Amino acid sequence: MSRIQACFEALGRARRKALIPYITAGDPHPALTVPLMRALVEAGADIVELGVPFSDPMADGPVIQRAGERALKHGVGLSDVLSMVEDFRKEDNKTPVVLMGYANPIEAMGSERFIGRAKEAGVDGLIVVDYPPEECGEFAAQARRAGIDPIFLLAPTSTDKRIREVARIGSGYLYYVSLRGVTGAGNLDLADVAARMPKIRAATRLPIGVGFGIRDADSARRVAETADAVVIGSRIIQEIEAGTADEAVARVKAFLRPIRQALDASSRQ
Repeated sequence: MSRIQACFEALGRARRKALIPYITAGDPHPALTVPLMRALVEAGADIVELGVPFSDPMADGPVIQRAGERALKHGVGLSDVLSMVEDFRKEDNKTPVVLMGYANPIEAMGSERFIGRAKEAGVDGLIVVDYPPEECGEFAAQARRAGIDPIFLLAPTSTDKRIREVARIGSGYLYYVSLRGVTGAGNLDLADVAARMPKIRAATRLPIGVGFGIRDADSARRVAETADAVVIGSRIIQEIEAGTADEAVARVKAFLRPIRQALDASSRQ
């Protein structure tokens, strides 16, 4: 059983929802990435999504783009990100870590070599934004053979066929993008999210996480009424941006704790 599956099964028994925060590896400084990952867990994260910096992101809004640019200025690449996961694993062998990024760095390293290194580092899941399920069957199979869950995105515009394909090839959890746009853009339409959940659930037994547009405890709590997991990224990056590098760990923990508390309070009702 993968760490991700074990995590969701434990949460299900406890009738709790997963909190999945996202940070960009190397932002605001490479030396802070592992401390930030540990801070997220201490503040209540169940799974950590770690962004791989890339120069031409297609799904990221300006907030996460800036985080990637800061990381790239420090020279952070895919190999560095894998080393950060390896360092994180020295003290935490339980919390699942999911890498989120784009195909180019993986192709440059070579998919087989990348998956082998990711397994050695302790990566549990992969979200590759520009690997559509129709075109990456072998990559997904390689990942699963290594014990790594390939995780795919669904959007409000996803057709019934795409939902079925993602449900067939994906594992770990499905990531529903709640907005028609990039990360951090627009307003979250909670009614639309709730309306689309039954169709997705009819196609899969995997947990469903919802991200893009969740900005506070109230929106997280309301999304969790119909989803299995809440994913928060841009808003966390904004907290990092709002202070100095020395303040980043404390600011992130202070932001995330009330969201964890809101999710748990909702689960007890």
